[in-house]
Amino acid sequence: MSGQVLSEPERLGLNALRVLAIDMIEAARSGHPGMPMGAAPMAYVLFTRVMRYDPRAPKWWNRDRFVLSGGHASALLYAALHMAGFDLPMEELKRFRQFGSRTPGHPEYGLTPGVEATTGPLGQGFATAVGLALAEAHLAARYNRPGFPVVDHYTYVLASDGDLMEGISYEAASLAGHLGLGKLIVLYDSNDVSLDGPLARAFSEDIRGRFVAQGWQYLRVEDGEDVAAIEAAIREAQAETRRPSLIEVKTVIGRGAPKLQGTHKVHGAPLGPEEAARAKEFYGWTWPPFEVPEAAYAPYREAAARGAEARRAWEELLERYRAEHPTLYEAFVEQMEGRLPSGWEEALPRFTPGEGLATRQASGTVLNALAARIPAIVGGSADLSSSNNTYLKDQGDVTRENAAGRNIWFGVREHAMGAALNGLALHGGIRPFGGTFLVFSDYLRPAIRVAALSHLPVLYVFTHDSIAVGEDGPTHQPVEHLASLRAMPNLVVIRPADANEVRAAYAVWLARREGPTALILTRQKLPVLTETEEKAWEGVPRGAYVLYESAPGELPELLFLATGSEVALALEAAKALASRGLRVRVVSMPSRELFLAQDEAYRETVLPTSVKKRIAVEMAATLGWGDFVGPEGRVIGIDRFGASAPGEVVVREYGFTVDRLVAEAESLLEA
Repeated sequence: MSGQVLSEPERLGLNALRVLAIDMIEAARSGHPGMPMGAAPMAYVLFTRVMRYDPRAPKWWNRDRFVLSGGHASALLYAALHMAGFDLPMEELKRFRQFGSRTPGHPEYGLTPGVEATTGPLGQGFATAVGLALAEAHLAARYNRPGFPVVDHYTYVLASDGDLMEGISYEAASLAGHLGLGKLIVLYDSNDVSLDGPLARAFSEDIRGRFVAQGWQYLRVEDGEDVAAIEAAIREAQAETRRPSLIEVKTVIGRGAPKLQGTHKVHGAPLGPEEAARAKEFYGWTWPPFEVPEAAYAPYREAAARGAEARRAWEELLERYRAEHPTLYEAFVEQMEGRLPSGWEEALPRFTPGEGLATRQASGTVLNALAARIPAIVGGSADLSSSNNTYLKDQGDVTRENAAGRNIWFGVREHAMGAALNGLALHGGIRPFGGTFLVFSDYLRPAIRVAALSHLPVLYVFTHDSIAVGEDGPTHQPVEHLASLRAMPNLVVIRPADANEVRAAYAVWLARREGPTALILTRQKLPVLTETEEKAWEGVPRGAYVLYESAPGELPELLFLATGSEVALALEAAKALASRGLRVRVVSMPSRELFLAQDEAYRETVLPTSVKKRIAVEMAATLGWGDFVGPEGRVIGIDRFGASAPGEVVVREYGFTVDRLVAEAESLLEA
């Protein structure tokens, strides 16, 4: 090792990371050995010399966070967590990539102790870490007082060439540099090789110039085996408080594998028995697979002991903080524990039936009322806050000078916004939200998927929800987006019919801790319905409810199912049919996911199986509605792109009128 001679326990502790990674991948006959073998010194320095953590208290609030952005190197992370003493025994390493194990192919938050973020889709970890660092900066600015740094920790990232090639990393780095997130430190595993071959075939930019231009400190370590140089660079990065830091560390992918090192062949396939044996010989490793000498654990145990002592010192600091600042202490603990202030429901506004109000406007009113009562609500918009109505009045802006504000100016960076929201949620203490137009949900869809997979309670405020957007035309008129979002597991999509359903939808989000929620909101004004004033509060959390019956107590002849702005349309059509003596029911179905989660008895009360004549109406793709209307029902929707014209004209031309619904109902009843 150049730069420093390691003691025998240090040498063994470092090479244990490499060998365990090799053993895991060989046993699974699947995995990515190249990055673990080349980047092991960086992980070793972080877990034994730099990071502050306590494996016996893995959720300690003031711990340092580590994000493996190159999630394909998961074997390296699992080896480090095992060596560091997290609850990840050797038996789990032996089950790498196997069904039901805690060592999946890419790290998954909530599954493996010590894994801080779900990573694997390249660039997601890098951008998520921006949210983690932003959360630290915000909470520190809000709660720290002289002599009481109760929030004071770093976010470390291990990133690959692939992470830096992904577009999301450009967005995220730009945002981090703009905000001056000085406690964000990224170690870049610069090995000049990607999955398909030499990196130079696809990537030749000036990394230093790029990151300096984005407001980062750039540092470089020429020898990725020099643990002293790696540590020195990290210490220099820690000393820079005004800028995030990127440390480019030159490494050899698959170092130690004599035939494969330095080539793309070692990226994503097992070494094979012969090459694995030669690599172990290169490391001077003589123990059988999955056997680690006791001495190798010593550097990690020392680090864990330091972390435990740091945690105890922090707990003592928190007790002194409690005595000196009791009100702040109570607010801080409540926020970090994710508890809502008592009486928060009283902040919810009520809306008068009959008034015309776009659901995006109602959302802004509700969001601001809740934010005034719940300090954990923090978020922003992708340069659309005035359209999304997501700006929190009187709550200040997050800036590099003062991160205590609660409005984040994400800029036109939808994808980075989505991942940063995940980081804010992962950190703890923040209930994050982000806004953009529904049609642009595609730009942050990968981050939404990670949030759903990670069970993060993020809120998405998606406005301009249909062809009623009008003149901006089909590029801005969502059609397929509702069906696409509804297809995502563990994402709850809510399309409220009016302001009172918006009010109830926010309560659903605040109560929901196991996954993200998307609100789908109108640009155009909608009437506040008399029927929702009493029914929405209990109906929206159940996903669908009976909004109107022309003949209460009698089985309806026809069911209208509708969401969003089309509920008022269905209601008007139903009343027209009722005036002709027909028994009609209108079901508002703001959330399919919530409805399908109800028991069969409730679903039967809303949609009786004996009533076969059903019409679903929604200004979106018809995909999925067949499950609710059945073979004898009809769906009035849109399976083509929109058009540029005034919104009311587009809606009319596409057949969303009372006359159309009445005619379809009469035709269906006669069939």
